[in-house]
Amino acid sequence: MTTSPRPSMETHPDILDMRLRHEMAERTTSTPRGQAIETLALLTGLYLAASPWITGFNALSTLAVSNLLTGIAYAVLMSGGFGRAYERTHSMAWACCALGVWAIIAPWVVAGNVDTTKTIVNNVITGALALLLAMAASAAVRAAESSRARRSMSTPYTDTSGRS
Repeated sequence: MTTSPRPSMETHPDILDMRLRHEMAERTTSTPRGQAIETLALLTGLYLAASPWITGFNALSTLAVSNLLTGIAYAVLMSGGFGRAYERTHSMAWACCALGVWAIIAPWVVAGNVDTTKTIVNNVITGALALLLAMAASAAVRAAESSRARRSMSTPYTDTSGRS
């Protein structure tokens, strides 16, 4: 009874797919566009977190705490997610879109009378920028995934181990 040789792990389709995803992540995050999105998103999140103290509405504690938590969450998700957990970046970017929308509407929905001109201008501009950067990150991921799908359709899997 003869058994057919088992393919090596290095040529397994799942291993090859993981390598392709990693290479795609490296290519996308090393582009000037990817680096600019990640840097601007980190700065936007840090600004949102510190904005109550920068613009002077830290006495409005409910909005100050909301901006602090939202800004930290945004900075962590956008800067930590874009390069290190590339497969999950698409969903992280959409979560960051929700954080951007929250920053926009927060002056009207958090407890207390915090909808002053200063808070509205600050949160609408910062939230809109956060939303646009998150959408740009999502678009970059989608573009990289679609180009990868086009490439994988044009080059089918072949066993390079030399075995039959």
